[in-house]
Amino acid sequence: MDVFEALADPTRRRIVELLAERERLAGEVAREFDVTGPAISRHLRVLREVGMVDYRRDGQRWVYRLDPTPLRRAETWMRQNAAAWERRFQSLGQELDSMAASGSEPGPGPERKRHGLH
Repeated sequence: MDVFEALADPTRRRIVELLAERERLAGEVAREFDVTGPAISRHLRVLREVGMVDYRRDGQRWVYRLDPTPLRRAETWMRQNAAAWERRFQSLGQELDSMAASGSEPGPGPERKRHGLH
């Protein structure tokens, strides 16, 4: 599992938000949700496995904190790819504007034929 898969779950996103505010005991995190403690433990384990959450033992209690490093890497990846997608969307927009101005519609080009989109 990677960061994006981990964050696909709304409960894990909320846990990340909580831990972004401050360190929290596992029980504190669990009290924020209407699910069982073991369910929250599983969510915390997923976040640990992708490196987004660190924990330490404080006597009998587990204290969790956010490690933002994987989020920063994901953000960098998104920024790099967003620029490429923006260029593609601009090209598509220009092509659609050109087609609208000439009154033509998209034809069954090679991509559309190959994927059965005609």
